[in-house]
Amino acid sequence: MKQLSRTSRIGIVFGLFVISLGGLLFAAPIPQDPAYHQFAETGPFLGIRHFGNSASNAGFALVGIIGIFMTVGARGQKIFGHAGDHWPYLAFFIGVALTSLGSTYYHLAPDNDRLMWDRLPMTIAFMSLFAAFVTDRVTRHSAAAWMLPLLVTLGVASVLYWDWTEAQGRGDLRFYGFVQLFPIIALPLICWLFQVHRYTDGRYLGWVVVWYGLSKILEHFDKAVSDITAGLLTGHALKHLAAAMATYMVIWMLQASREASNPD
Repeated sequence: MKQLSRTSRIGIVFGLFVISLGGLLFAAPIPQDPAYHQFAETGPFLGIRHFGNSASNAGFALVGIIGIFMTVGARGQKIFGHAGDHWPYLAFFIGVALTSLGSTYYHLAPDNDRLMWDRLPMTIAFMSLFAAFVTDRVTRHSAAAWMLPLLVTLGVASVLYWDWTEAQGRGDLRFYGFVQLFPIIALPLICWLFQVHRYTDGRYLGWVVVWYGLSKILEHFDKAVSDITAGLLTGHALKHLAAAMATYMVIWMLQASREASNPD
């Protein structure tokens, strides 16, 4: 993409954002489907209802804790070349760890009120990873101080907006959906247009997308997986494990950047 000026490349990404957001605003509001809470797993285990859907969130806790310790202290100093570079990744792993708590809380008694606490930490993770790629490839260090807080705030606001509209009897998931889907669309484009990077190897982004895509497929076939395995496993429980693997790819990505900068 050397033939395009930096301004032109930024314009392409901004144009994608404007077109995507414009299309979203013209779309009809999307209410939460009440059937969403009707998971294949309903029987208790060890006295805990929805045990599999709850316990499978341990993967998020494990990845989050490993990632937090990886980005701070002596290990973080070996990975990150400039002060402050670690903040988007630290926020990402905190969001992943909190997702374990929020999702467990939700699955113990699934309903819309608890679903908000499941989705809030996920938006922190989504937006923090997006901020990490943007600050590493597009803005470098010039926007690091405001990019992460801005994107995380927008992500949290999308969930609060959905929760507020549900309380008003006119639920609207459009903006939460945008927070989930736009980074998946925009990040491959950003990696193609802005190829100079320090931490964000696009190959690992590919694996993030693959694992996250698999998690959505498993979520869709929740009952089918349960039927195939005679109730031993469910698609939604496996979804959590696949999504945790998607977040683990970020640890691999950071480890690879450390090895590239410190080959000895």
